[in-house]
Amino acid sequence: MSVSLAGVFPPIPTPFQADGELALDKLKSNLAFWNQTDVAGYIVLGSNGEFPFLSETEKLAVLETVGQNIAPGKVFVAGTGAESARSTIALTKQAAALGAHAAMVVTPNYYKPKMDSAAFVAFYQAVAEASPIPIAIYTMPPYTGIDIAVDAVVKLSQHPNIIGMKDSGGAMAKYADMLRQVRPGFQVLAGSASFLYAAMCLGAVGGVCALANVAPAQTVELYRLTKAGQHEKARALQYRLMAPNAAVTTKHGIAGLKYAADLIGIYGGPVRLPLLPLSDKEKADVQAIMSAAGII
Repeated sequence: MSVSLAGVFPPIPTPFQADGELALDKLKSNLAFWNQTDVAGYIVLGSNGEFPFLSETEKLAVLETVGQNIAPGKVFVAGTGAESARSTIALTKQAAALGAHAAMVVTPNYYKPKMDSAAFVAFYQAVAEASPIPIAIYTMPPYTGIDIAVDAVVKLSQHPNIIGMKDSGGAMAKYADMLRQVRPGFQVLAGSASFLYAAMCLGAVGGVCALANVAPAQTVELYRLTKAGQHEKARALQYRLMAPNAAVTTKHGIAGLKYAADLIGIYGGPVRLPLLPLSDKEKADVQAIMSAAGII
């Protein structure tokens, strides 16, 4: 079974009520908004979904809500990574039963000294063998403190049920080295709108972009311009999106992303502790950046 990862995928935030409980009604309304855009699909329970802060019951409730409210033609990718292969396989099977088309599995990271290429190859091969849906590798060094080496990715790309990888490291030399060696058809995704243009120029098929939650039209346009080879326009748009992308990722984090969602008229709401809400000064900064970029 093959699933296309081409295009732009927002890693959707998990909405919470003021009391910290899941706001599944708000998730439905946000999906109704995103369903009208040209994003290729959704990454559910990714880093922006605050997945480490959710119980298993909550994860399943989010996955079920997306499965019931995703538009036809959109690709549903579930974040199912856990520290053990056993737990990852169990959640992946549950996600598949709830309608996920593919799973995105973050690198295990707690036992860092032992997380070498051999461990990652064994882990991902075990998950891929047991998964009823295709899986994609997910590396997020800024959060996990660990990366997966090119040699491991190249070896894993040979597995028929491992269809691609989201790389949030942003090192273009690694992208080039990886893309020249993986099997034909292995789909690499940029992990941020900040390097979507550069990654696609090297052969990435699209991106998982937090910015696409709040600026879907602009992020998809960057993808389209790059794919069409309109490099001058693509570069100009890439430069324009740098500041708003940083505002909802590295600068203000998930709280910034959720506040930007509020600003465009969908539901952002609070983050969960230990993440903290934005200060008034930080809110003003997000608003100014989004306004200057023409997003609000």
